[in-house]
Amino acid sequence: MSTIRHEARVPMAAAGRRFDQTLAEMFPQYSRSRLTAWVKAGSVLLDGRAAAPRQLLVGGEAVLIEAEVAVETHAEPEAMDLDIRHEDDHLLVLNKPAGLVVHPGAGNPAGTLLNALLHHAPALNELARAGIVHRLDKETSGLMVVAKTVPAQTGLVAMLSRHEVVRQYEAVVLGTMVAGGTVDEPIGRHHHDRLRQAVRDEEDGKHAVTHYRLRERFRAHTVLQCNLETGRTHQIRVHMAHIGHPLVGDPLYGTGLRLPKGATQELIAALRGFRRQALHAERLAFVHPVTGEDLAFEAARPADMEDLQTMLREDTKRVGFDD
Repeated sequence: MSTIRHEARVPMAAAGRRFDQTLAEMFPQYSRSRLTAWVKAGSVLLDGRAAAPRQLLVGGEAVLIEAEVAVETHAEPEAMDLDIRHEDDHLLVLNKPAGLVVHPGAGNPAGTLLNALLHHAPALNELARAGIVHRLDKETSGLMVVAKTVPAQTGLVAMLSRHEVVRQYEAVVLGTMVAGGTVDEPIGRHHHDRLRQAVRDEEDGKHAVTHYRLRERFRAHTVLQCNLETGRTHQIRVHMAHIGHPLVGDPLYGTGLRLPKGATQELIAALRGFRRQALHAERLAFVHPVTGEDLAFEAARPADMEDLQTMLREDTKRVGFDD
């Protein structure tokens, strides 16, 4: 059991919203149910006074959390090889392979990144979500930062909410795009399919912004650099599908194969065999939340994405495609 303390100020954009909803967005390292329980117990003060979870905000209020936290994570430690790119007393940065689930859940009670982290650093058991402050989808590969101490966790969450962490991805999408751009569309849970997210109106969705630029064009596909301004669930996948260019291999938001005319059997087999979204978190940069050091990391694209792009490039050269 340990005591945690957080001080923050309600964003002015939260005016008119419920306290419990906004609190969950301000402190995503804790579950909404836990935060609500703290509010009801008087462990969360709004402008120095107890408040109700459903209380409407005016914006700018001071929030103080002082609460006792028991062991947060109940998963079992599991030995697993981790590709750790940096580690110090306060945080670590790792390169997650495609196919590895980040959190235990329905259908994945074990064998997750969280289980591996608990084996690597048992003290993470005392942190919310074992120090995981952001996540990658199961089939998305690439860089993640994990907090090892409460100060690091608090600092990283604050930087993420202020969009001060550089998160850069490489994606291979369907269709031949002609220019980069920005998708600024709210994202929320799909009305009918609970596994999917969707572009929603401002009342139902959360603010979401993705910037993208062209890297390479093939006959029926494009390689993009995507930079997240926000970090919503499935954000790049949803935004790219929304503009008509879903990711290659995306099982939820894809629209099937896009085969160049006259594609070789090898290319057809490669595209059919690519059964995950072609998305890789290639660069992560931020200021260390405790030491103030500038940190930046890069992870080369994994072999499956490298092989796919090689085959698409060879196909493009074979027919003399004019870029």
